Amino acid sequence: MTAASPSPHRIVFLDRDSLIATVRPPAFAHRWQEYPHTRGSEETVSRLQGATIAITNKVPLRAAELDQLPDLQMIAVAATGTDILDLAACRARGIVVANIRDYARATVPEHTLALMLALRRQLIAYRADVEAGLWQASDRFCLFGHPIRDLAGSRLGLLGYGALGKSVAHLGRAFGMQVIVHNRSPIAEEDVQEVGFDDLLATSDVLSLHLPLTDKTRHIIGEKELARMQPTSLLINTARGGLVDEAALARALTDGVIAGAGFDVLSKEPPPPDNPLLNLRLPNFILTPHTAWASGEAMQKLADILIGNVEAFERGAPTNVVA
Repeated sequence: MTAASPSPHRIVFLDRDSLIATVRPPAFAHRWQEYPHTRGSEETVSRLQGATIAITNKVPLRAAELDQLPDLQMIAVAATGTDILDLAACRARGIVVANIRDYARATVPEHTLALMLALRRQLIAYRADVEAGLWQASDRFCLFGHPIRDLAGSRLGLLGYGALGKSVAHLGRAFGMQVIVHNRSPIAEEDVQEVGFDDLLATSDVLSLHLPLTDKTRHIIGEKELARMQPTSLLINTARGGLVDEAALARALTDGVIAGAGFDVLSKEPPPPDNPLLNLRLPNFILTPHTAWASGEAMQKLADILIGNVEAFERGAPTNVVA
């Protein structure tokens, strides 16, 4: 008598609409089910009953959910950040967690530089002036009113120096910026100028955040840190919204403590109406809806890595393992 073949994996993608790309079928026997989005713990648990592999981008899976999913063997995160998961609970249950790495080395740094350029060159303010008819009524060929500053010759401070921080440094140097870095661990590159946290805050003309969100990094930029920055400096955040105390930033921008900020992330997404940054109508603040990662090229690369992670797990040699 031959041994019975193992049952095919049941794979459930909880928020398929978060990824605009072609997701190829895994190259092994499986049952696939996907949902445009999933909201709430009850719906999450219901949809994952009997699933052996869960795919999630932003749908949380905490201990309370995992306790009700005894068949779950792997969580494939369709993103780099894993703060939506209880990693300790995954380890305790033997659930393999894999994330996506190195897919956004072009798209996030380009968005980061775009925010810097738009703010330093006052693009939002000058566009508003044109829409208001001020250029048309000017007695000169050009319209002044908002001071423009070059990136060239300014100091770019990076808080965090992983793959994305390094790519931003590369682009910054191409624009003629001097790059300084504060990182949690020493940097092996000889041409990197490392500084202390206080020096980073006090001397950066543009401060760009490239950290994961953890208990230690939450609100790493708050009222005291903003006060240490120069009144002419910019704060850029394309990493995680919780890194910055949003109420403190709103006050700092309103009161002129810093010159401006460009954000692609908020502490809760989608944001509630009372988020202090959501309705901040200032020409020196730009908010984009978490799209820095979302170029077509980057999303397709992400989708390919995602299925590669799933296939590697099925082969017994998981890749990009977090837990």
